[in-house]
Amino acid sequence: MYREFTYQNVLASAERAGWRLDDVFGPDDRLDFAARFMPEALARTDIAPGLDPHERLLLNQISGHQYLSLFGVIEEFILPFVLDHARPLLNTDDYRVRALLQFAGEEAKHIQLFRRFQQAFAAGFGTPCQVIGPAEAIAAEVLRHDPLAVAMAILHIEWMTQGHYLDSVRDDGAIDPLFKSLLRRHWMEEAQHAKIDTLMVLALADARGEPAILAATDEYLEIGAFIDAALAQQAEFNVAALEQAIGHPVADRAALIAQQHQAARWTYLGSGMVHDQFVDTLATISPGARARVAAAAPQFG
Repeated sequence: MYREFTYQNVLASAERAGWRLDDVFGPDDRLDFAARFMPEALARTDIAPGLDPHERLLLNQISGHQYLSLFGVIEEFILPFVLDHARPLLNTDDYRVRALLQFAGEEAKHIQLFRRFQQAFAAGFGTPCQVIGPAEAIAAEVLRHDPLAVAMAILHIEWMTQGHYLDSVRDDGAIDPLFKSLLRRHWMEEAQHAKIDTLMVLALADARGEPAILAATDEYLEIGAFIDAALAQQAEFNVAALEQAIGHPVADRAALIAQQHQAARWTYLGSGMVHDQFVDTLATISPGARARVAAAAPQFG
């Protein structure tokens, strides 16, 4: 798989897939709050305990707000990581440097896109939806880890995004078309990022022995545990927003928070840990790393 990836080819693909921000989400575009934003496979709001159909629709839309808002938070640490990776290479391979800078520029564009979405969501939904943060603190916590561990976490995220769109979003006709379009455009550019980050992981692992790679794998799992704790907090924020939107407490708050936390654990952690391309890269750098991640993945199902 990874042998087909080259910086030159990825750069050419990225240039073909590129899009302008205003063409994707212009100032006059409006979200449809009569529709769902997220596929059920990710949101799991149809099985949310104690809610009626209208409340489940609202929770689904809150889940959509969570989805793009958390990607905005995530890309706040991907952007500096990619730039830091590119900086020592400025006088080397032109295609590699250009591909990395293209990667960074697209992540900056995605952050802008998600901020536009948040503004449009706030205007249409009418109830504030809190998001974990601040993004700078989350980025600092992630980036303090071994660069290989961070690159593995980013690779997990990139392939996870591909799986979400292809397996759950693309063929779901019930999703708001504008929201679906945002996910499609994000997916298009992330497809190239996944290839670049695969090359980054392979390069960072290349000079390391098995003990060092396993140590980095443990740090990757530490990043996952940190994100898991943040997702638990986000589930509480989401239920609080739902209660404010409907004007009364939900029937079984603790059960709903636990159910939505587990849904988010699959969305952001489990689905990435078992993605075939991510698993293949782990197996390439270390069968032991693959085994450790495989052992940890079931709890996030």
